[in-house]
Amino acid sequence: MNGHHAQTRAVHPPVISPAGSRPLGMPIYQGHLFSFETAGELAAAFQGPDEAFMYARLGNPTVRSLERAVAELEGGAGALATGSGMGAVNAVLMGLLRSGDHVIAQTALYGGTYALFQDLAERWGVEVTFIPGDDPAEVREALRPETRLVYLETVANPTTHVTDIPAFSAAVSGTDVLTVVDNTFAPLLCKPIDHGADIVIHSTTKYLSGHGDVIGGIAVFADPALHQRVWSHAVELGSVADPFAAWLTVRGLATVPMRVARQSESALDLAGRLAAHPSVTRVHYPGLVDHPQHEVARRLLPDGSGGVLAFELAGGRDAGSAFSEAVQLIGLGPSLGAVVSLVMHPASTSHRQMDAASLAAAGIGEGTVRLSVGLEHPDDLWTDIEQALAKAT
Repeated sequence: MNGHHAQTRAVHPPVISPAGSRPLGMPIYQGHLFSFETAGELAAAFQGPDEAFMYARLGNPTVRSLERAVAELEGGAGALATGSGMGAVNAVLMGLLRSGDHVIAQTALYGGTYALFQDLAERWGVEVTFIPGDDPAEVREALRPETRLVYLETVANPTTHVTDIPAFSAAVSGTDVLTVVDNTFAPLLCKPIDHGADIVIHSTTKYLSGHGDVIGGIAVFADPALHQRVWSHAVELGSVADPFAAWLTVRGLATVPMRVARQSESALDLAGRLAAHPSVTRVHYPGLVDHPQHEVARRLLPDGSGGVLAFELAGGRDAGSAFSEAVQLIGLGPSLGAVVSLVMHPASTSHRQMDAASLAAAGIGEGTVRLSVGLEHPDDLWTDIEQALAKAT
């Protein structure tokens, strides 16, 4: 560059690649463009998710580090990181479905996913059959020639319904129907691909990043061809992960096992205390022996039932709202899975798209409160819960 003008040299600073050592952790590759020696190499980079980096919408080193890390944790062949959890859900559903297709989905779903299915039905003509998710016979009875996928959640939001993934995957075995599982509530506690799932989705906003400072999502694929198929759509959709968010999520992965184990222990402790409180009519937590899917949870979640629980207040909607406003240590907020505990009233927030009948069908009451347990001491959390219960009732 010595022979060029200063104006040109300023545009072309030295690009340093480590020599003789390597970064201990994955660096942030914030740049979005990469150059090539030949036109053929550039053309090849457009062909798939594992080709050379050339434009960050198609691939980025930091983002790929996250994708490979989560794919390995989930036992998948490849992964697609996105800008949000709903970005991952949209990339999968819109990449696999077209007008006239049929989907079987469990009734208890995250509200955003439920709203997306409604939108697909109204605008695309994708028909959705909702099932309780208690018996795999529900899937066999709902199957049609145009059925393309079964959509499940390992632990449903917010009812903590636990799906028997092996049984439901087996219900479509031998067909072309794919099994898609949202595993956001059970990272490392359950590996749906080991139980027959074709695609696993996470909102990395939650446990995988774990510190309340990231928005992101990821879809993991059991089959490389399926990965390629959805990737080809996703790069056109533009639902890609930001490198800095991906880097923060990679950082968070290191502590997922310890965080989730502690959150599961505290959630079980608090669930037991809530079950004994006179203002609480019911507690939804798979670790409790009276949970409808407790035995399924023991098989699929042997190392803990997760850090989210829900409970019903005798005072209904008013009591649920009052409790949510009365907590002091626990935050009132819409997310989960972070180091800080959060509470929310689903009927008026995350599941506001659902009418009373849909809420009832999903097992969500007017007085249901969802609690995401963080890393605070459970005794301190219980002190806050007790005072909020007293004010709410």
